[in-house]
Amino acid sequence: MAECKFLHGGDLQGAAEKSGKEPSELLDFSANINPLGMPPGVREAVVESLEQSLCYPDPFCRRLRRELAEHTGQKPEHILCGNGGADLIYRLVYALRPKKALVTAPAFAEYEEALVQTETEILFHELGENPVTEAFLERLSPDLDLVFLCNPNNPTGLLTEKPLIRKLLDRTRELGARLLLDECFLDFVPEEAAYTAADLLEKYPNLVILKSFTKLFAIPGLRLGYVLCSDTELLSQMQKAGQPWAVSEPAQAAGIAALRSEGFQEQTIRLVTEERAFLKKALEDLGFHVLDGQANYLCFRAQGDENLTERLLREGILLRSCANYRGLGKDYYRTAVRSRKENERLLAALGKVVGQT
Repeated sequence: MAECKFLHGGDLQGAAEKSGKEPSELLDFSANINPLGMPPGVREAVVESLEQSLCYPDPFCRRLRRELAEHTGQKPEHILCGNGGADLIYRLVYALRPKKALVTAPAFAEYEEALVQTETEILFHELGENPVTEAFLERLSPDLDLVFLCNPNNPTGLLTEKPLIRKLLDRTRELGARLLLDECFLDFVPEEAAYTAADLLEKYPNLVILKSFTKLFAIPGLRLGYVLCSDTELLSQMQKAGQPWAVSEPAQAAGIAALRSEGFQEQTIRLVTEERAFLKKALEDLGFHVLDGQANYLCFRAQGDENLTERLLREGILLRSCANYRGLGKDYYRTAVRSRKENERLLAALGKVVGQT
């Protein structure tokens, strides 16, 4: 079977084969995973769940949804769990089969990839390295069925203000369109409560909020995400839009343990906020143009340098090229925010390769 081109970061095995190094020798800045690693208790919960893996997992994730309801303040019936955030994006698109959708550029690639599967006509709102403004509202039209918005944006890390999101919700509801609001990276924002639209779910049944355990709780290999939506009929359609056992027993156990890790998110935010500021200044000192991202990653431009990832890989470091993001040039890159020691290793490697051709 021919391999298709991988659109995302985190492909350690592919990078290892390309570089001739072992995966353990590589430092991955291409995937935005919590530098603290898994919360206490998650690994143990996964091991303990193996005995239960002799049986099928709960197809409705009942215990996990109850834990999520307590954690989020939402009703269990307004929560649907899936095999990571990407699985739920595809389930939403398969359930709705939209004729026309609106997506920002740049944005997470799986929005477009899912819409291609259903032959949906896709409109792109060009952002470049700018935040979302009211110009986005002007792109809304009566023939739209679905709108995607990531807050903060991936890969720029720029936030959309809540008053604008309210206007977007009012307008999409008026037009009969759904809004998928991707808040996966809002977990890393200190003022999360001021930006999340979770308190608007009851008022806007057309709102679907996407969340993931992958980044904050550092369990990308287990695949676990969920959506919040007050339209229970839509959630039922999404449940039926994929295979019935979407979330494995270990993933459900990991999710429950992660949600019980007191103080972990606050500790993460403190670390990421401090290291992001350190990394941003250091990148600027190296001559890069760095966007003012507010997530656990930074997007920067290396003016005219289109092969920075290849040169860094020879130094044992994976960096995310933004060349395949619509709306950004080939000299844009995204780096995760990691620990101080790891960030210093990245900066040392960048200092070494800057100016090389």
